[in-house]
Amino acid sequence: MASMRDIKRRRGSIQSTQQITKAMKLVSTVKLQKAKQRAEQSKEYFNCMYETVVSMLAKAGNINHPYLKAGDSSKKGIIVITSNRGLAGGYNSNVIKLVTQGDFRKEDVEVYVIGKKGRETLQRRGYSIREDYSDIVEEPLYSDAMEVSRKVLDDFVNGEIGEIYLAYTGFKNTVVHVPTLLKLLPVEAGAGNGAKDAGTDKMQGNTAPMNFEPEDDAALDMIIPKYVTSLIFGGLVEAVASENGARMQAMDSATSNAEEMIEHLTLMYNRARQGSITQELTEIIAGANAISM
Repeated sequence: MASMRDIKRRRGSIQSTQQITKAMKLVSTVKLQKAKQRAEQSKEYFNCMYETVVSMLAKAGNINHPYLKAGDSSKKGIIVITSNRGLAGGYNSNVIKLVTQGDFRKEDVEVYVIGKKGRETLQRRGYSIREDYSDIVEEPLYSDAMEVSRKVLDDFVNGEIGEIYLAYTGFKNTVVHVPTLLKLLPVEAGAGNGAKDAGTDKMQGNTAPMNFEPEDDAALDMIIPKYVTSLIFGGLVEAVASENGARMQAMDSATSNAEEMIEHLTLMYNRARQGSITQELTEIIAGANAISM
């Protein structure tokens, strides 16, 4: 059995850790309220943008445009959104699994990483990090998403990558966060995507032809970059809310576990203290009996 000093030292250490997890939980709770509101406000636009573009291209017929056909390159450009900090449960690892355990060959993947945790893990596993935008994940702005969009679209048009994907954590509510892999380009007109099935249902009932004004090339040159930028920004906003929700849950569980450990160690300490007192009394009584004899 551990000594009273060891038990007391360990209990003090766990109490200090518990204070940290409590503080982190409170901070995450406050951040979550703001991030949650922002995610809920942008979600409708995020979904509507995807549904509109897919529906529009489904009715547009065969258009020969660089954004609508897969490039000659076999490379897949994946925008991976994780966090800059850990202690968020499985938040980061679940997004990384979309890349490492998906249908992608490592040598065919070019990663545009947003978040230090994703960069460190994917680098360690031998993936090619093409660009690092980790600084924007804390307070993402639309201009940040536009910068990422511009880079991946340039690489797509130049033939350096043949497809563009977005890996992020979708925010449903405080406790439900869904790792999502969304294909951005080339847009598969008429094909549903697991993340946005609602758009497919709506467009199937409406088959009117689509006319572009101005010409289709000019229109798509404006529409597709805004489409990609909007989806990246929506992914960033939802990822921030999911990160804070996941960290709040993780710190709440850690605080509860620390409380249980403290109670257990307190019981062990009391038993050790009682045993020590009993032993001292036994020794005193035995000594007194020896003197009286």
